[in-house]
Amino acid sequence: MREAFFIKQNSERWNNYEKVQTKDPDELAERFIAITDDLAYAKTFYPESKTTVYLNKLAAGFHQSIYKNKKEKTGRFAKYWKYELPLIFAQHQRQLLYSFIFFITFFLIGILSAKYDNTFVRLILGDAYVNMTNENIAKGDPFGVYKDKDSMYMFFRIAQNNLYVTTVNFVAGIFLSIGTLYVLFQNGIMLGAFEYLFISRGLGIQSVLVIWIHGTLEIATIIIAGAAGLILGNSIIFPKTYNRMVSLKKGALQGVKIIVGISPIVVLAAIFESFVTRHTEMPLWLSCSILLCSLFFILGYVVIYPMWLSRKLNMFDIDNAAKS
Repeated sequence: MREAFFIKQNSERWNNYEKVQTKDPDELAERFIAITDDLAYAKTFYPESKTTVYLNKLAAGFHQSIYKNKKEKTGRFAKYWKYELPLIFAQHQRQLLYSFIFFITFFLIGILSAKYDNTFVRLILGDAYVNMTNENIAKGDPFGVYKDKDSMYMFFRIAQNNLYVTTVNFVAGIFLSIGTLYVLFQNGIMLGAFEYLFISRGLGIQSVLVIWIHGTLEIATIIIAGAAGLILGNSIIFPKTYNRMVSLKKGALQGVKIIVGISPIVVLAAIFESFVTRHTEMPLWLSCSILLCSLFFILGYVVIYPMWLSRKLNMFDIDNAAKS
């Protein structure tokens, strides 16, 4: 795009920002995000231009207004989840979709492999776990594994493991996305074999009502972390107009923001698994409510809200939607 057209297309909005002042924190955040998008574009295509200098000055003014005192700095913490992370999700809906498709494909492969190979479940889950589950089924308590350990001990162990898995899932993307696909493959196959273990014993629906109380959020974070890994890998393979190192830094930063952003969801899933899933006798309506609320939350925050927000903010360029 020619610089003259770029200026013509946006000058009215810039002038309005200068003339019409606001102290509303949400409005300031919206303006700051829009200006930093314009500034990122100008730095890329018109690095020595007066337009870039002007936008940098304008962005600095908004930055000072937003972060000028401790109270507003605290608000910045909330704005990360309210604006910045959703805008990253909006920018990378394709990677999220690819990660979901890959995981579901591997999950189905796991189910089919377990169905047509009697040794597959034991190969993936191990004899000890399968034997323990069979014993619990025989005792009439198929999900007794969730009751065996102290809740607090389970929470710390599960949270630590799941945070590790999401981090590895992201970092593995540095290997041109192949590492992330391998982690998705491992987890998808394992989940498929695990689910078929109960399906083959007529406990498929019951397993969904019990295990997916925590599994909805847990599996969602694996898929989201997979998307972060694909962002990292694709930043190397497809640098676009950036040089490869700049693209890598940009992809890594966005991936880290995603991993940090979903960490509370990972912890919440661990809380569910440690303190809630063990109550296998809970009413059907309560189990379904937790499942549906978890599902709607993930779809709302990762897909629906980001797309709505990006349209609301009238982004100049969706490729620069998230702050660098």
